Amino acid sequence: MTVLTDARIVLPDGVHHGDLHIADGKITTAAAVSDETIDLGGRHVVPGFVDMHVHGGGGASYQLGRPDEARRAAAFHLAHGTTTTIASLVSGGPDELRDAVTGLADLADDGVIAGVHLEGPYLAPDRRGAHDPALLRAPDLAEFRRLHRLGRGHLRMITLAPELPGALDLVKEAADTGVIAAVGHTDAPGAVARAAFDAGARVATHLFNAMRPLHHREGGPIAAALNDPRVTIELINDGVHVEPAVARLAFTTAGPSRVALITDAMAATGMPDGDYRLGVMDVEVRGGSAVLAGGTSLAGSVITMADAFRQTVVHLGVPVHEAAEATSRTPARALGLDTRIGSLEPGKDADLVVLDDDFRVDWVMKRGRRV
Repeated sequence: MTVLTDARIVLPDGVHHGDLHIADGKITTAAAVSDETIDLGGRHVVPGFVDMHVHGGGGASYQLGRPDEARRAAAFHLAHGTTTTIASLVSGGPDELRDAVTGLADLADDGVIAGVHLEGPYLAPDRRGAHDPALLRAPDLAEFRRLHRLGRGHLRMITLAPELPGALDLVKEAADTGVIAAVGHTDAPGAVARAAFDAGARVATHLFNAMRPLHHREGGPIAAALNDPRVTIELINDGVHVEPAVARLAFTTAGPSRVALITDAMAATGMPDGDYRLGVMDVEVRGGSAVLAGGTSLAGSVITMADAFRQTVVHLGVPVHEAAEATSRTPARALGLDTRIGSLEPGKDADLVVLDDDFRVDWVMKRGRRV
């Protein structure tokens, strides 16, 4: 038994001052004499962050599914409070995606990551963002089924543009096989986006970015997602992808129970400014912003979930417990993992982050062990 004393415990209904008990890697109630007591001196304890959309970090990428790189990226984000990671892949050729999904499934078996997210290749060319246009293609059920089989139950999510031929059939197939279909990189009008949600899509990939913008006579996928209580909304709150007023709009409209903060972080996260790669695309990182070389298209972010959490509390003014919901409980629920992670409630894994007075990471615990 480990007891964290004098803690500000961030629970779904607010912040509670008291003690947090941990036994056998789980949050528990006080039922035994403690072996270790840690006095937190009034610091906040939040649930471990859950990042459902991240491409890499610490100089390493998930794109090729190489175990050494993937472990390095996951370890980097774990040290910054992300105790549950979904490895995201940008659009790739059939062989590249096959190899990456196969390799990452092995790491999911080992608990390094919690699954795989295919961001593409079934995306709208005009909303491709940092994806190579030569690798984009129409939805292919045979390819999806092959990747799903190779993922051995670890393929968690696929982002696609619902207006493409065959996209709605793939949405239904994904929903039927337990894979989350996400609407993103899309030029779909509102009616098509709504049809995708009715067909089983349950996530909007990085809302506002790489999609048809909101217009008062055609709401597009943004209005469709914000108005649908079934849909979880990804939000990159780095101060670059979405300005604070728009981020507040998402929280006000959908609430923290539907906003899932993500990083969309690339390998350059935690690294100096310089030139990097996202998939096959060259990326320039300067002053906290990653853009395609020689262009203006954003190429993911260079933030951690800890950065997203702090940005939300300090710069948006979102209450601490609501920011914790958006960084932990909401993405966990979207992924179907909320019975085990996402909040500091008895019976759940002891995945947690201790924050200092400035809401920065002090230390991290995963399944009851300090990282």
